[in-house]
Amino acid sequence: MKLTNHSLVELDQNHHIHPFTDSKDLHNNGVRILEKAEGVYLWDSNGKRYLDSMSGLWCVNVGYGRQELIEAASAQMKKVSYYNTFFGTSTEATTRLAHKIASLTPEGLDHVFFTNSGSEANDTIVKAVKFYWNLMEQPNKKTFISRAYGYHGVTVATASLSGLEEMHPQSDLPLPNFVEHIEAPYWYKHGGDLEFEEFGLKAARALEDKILELGANNVAAFIGEPIYGAGGVMVPPNSYWPEINRICKKYDVLLIADEVVCGFGRTGEWFGSQTFGIDPDIMTIAKGLSSGYLPIAAAVFNNKIASKIINDGGEWIHGFTYSGHPTSAAVALKNLELLDEGGIVEHAKNGTGPYFQKKLNEFANHPLVGEVRGRGMIAALELVEDKEKRLSYSSDKGVAGYCRDLCLSRGLIIRAARDCLMTSPPLVITKSEIDEMMSILGQALDDTYSHFS
Repeated sequence: MKLTNHSLVELDQNHHIHPFTDSKDLHNNGVRILEKAEGVYLWDSNGKRYLDSMSGLWCVNVGYGRQELIEAASAQMKKVSYYNTFFGTSTEATTRLAHKIASLTPEGLDHVFFTNSGSEANDTIVKAVKFYWNLMEQPNKKTFISRAYGYHGVTVATASLSGLEEMHPQSDLPLPNFVEHIEAPYWYKHGGDLEFEEFGLKAARALEDKILELGANNVAAFIGEPIYGAGGVMVPPNSYWPEINRICKKYDVLLIADEVVCGFGRTGEWFGSQTFGIDPDIMTIAKGLSSGYLPIAAAVFNNKIASKIINDGGEWIHGFTYSGHPTSAAVALKNLELLDEGGIVEHAKNGTGPYFQKKLNEFANHPLVGEVRGRGMIAALELVEDKEKRLSYSSDKGVAGYCRDLCLSRGLIIRAARDCLMTSPPLVITKSEIDEMMSILGQALDDTYSHFS
C-alpha cells in the first residue's frame, strides 16, 4: 500500500536525521518528499514541479532520468553487483573507470584511488600526503594550508581543512597542529581598492607568507577548489592560480586541487584545473563523476607521489568497503561517455554556458545585486544593501535565504549562503529552461528588494 504524503512526512520526522539541517525547525515545517525527476525538473509528492538549478548538490551534470545510466547499473548488477577491491581483486568496470579517469585528468595524474564521496576522497589525501612525506624522510612536513570559505568535506579531518568557520565549534575543530587557513581570493569582499588581477596576486602570496611563517620544512600541502563551491562560488582572478603553482613548486609543497564541484564540465572544461592552468599533484573528484546517480569519488595522484607509495610504501593500510564499487563504476563510465561523446561538456563550454552567464549578468544592475560571478555552468549573485559601498545586510536579516525561499515557492531550487545565491544547473539545461529560471529569479529578486527596502 502506498503511503500518503502525510504518513511519509511523519515517518521522516520520527526516524530520519537530515544533514546540515536544524531538525527542530524541519519538524515544525515538515519535509518535502520528492517523487519524480526528469531532465532539469523535480516533482514532489504534492505534484509541485521544481526547476533544479543546483543539480541536486552540484552533481547531476547529465540531468535526471537518463535511461542509459539506469541500464548500465542494471547490466552490471546482473554480472557482478558488488565485490571489494581488497585482496588483489578488481572488476572490469572498476579497472576501466580508473583508466578513463587517467585519460581525462591533466597529464601525469595517472593513479586513481576510489572512495564513495568527496569527503572521503579528501580524507584519503590527508593520509596519503602524510604517508608520502614520511617515505620521503621528511616527517616534519605535516601542516596543511587551506583557505577561508573553502569547503572540503565533513569528516574530522576534512571539516578541519574547510574554512567555513561555522563548521568547527560543534565538534571542537579544527584539529590542533593540522591546518592553517589563509585569505580567500574573494575580491568583492576583501579586494579593497586593488584591481581584480592585482588582488589575485596578493591573495596568492598569502600562501607564500604562511609557508615562510611556518617554515617550508613543516608544510605538507596546499588545498583549494579551482572555483569555490559551498563557500560562495568565488571565481579567482586569472593571476591567482599561476602564482599558487609557482609558490608550491618553489617550497616543495604539494598542490591539491579539490575538483569535487568543478570537475566534469562544470567550468566549461573537463576540470577546473584546465580552466585556470592549475598544475596539481593530487586531484579529488566526486559528484559529476557519476552525475550523482550512484555514490563514487576518487583521489587521483601524480606519478611522483604514486610511484613512491607503490615502490617504497609496502601495504597502504587504508580503504573502504565500497572503494571502486563495480555498479557505481559502470554508471560512472557510462556517464563519462555521455559527457564526452554526447558533447555535453563541449555544449556547456560553447553553448548553454555562455548563454547562462549572459542571462545572469543581466541582473548586475539590479539594486539588490552587488556582483554576478561565475564560469561555465556555475555562478553566484552577491546580494547587498548598498552597492556603492559593497555593504552587506546584517546577517540576522537572512536576505539570501528569504530570496531562496521565494524562488522555491515559485518552483525554482537555488542555494543560499551568507548573502550569496548560488546556482549550478545540469549541463543539459536548454536556453528556454534558462529563461524560465531567470524569470523566476528576477521576480524573487524584485520582491526581496521591495521587502527589505
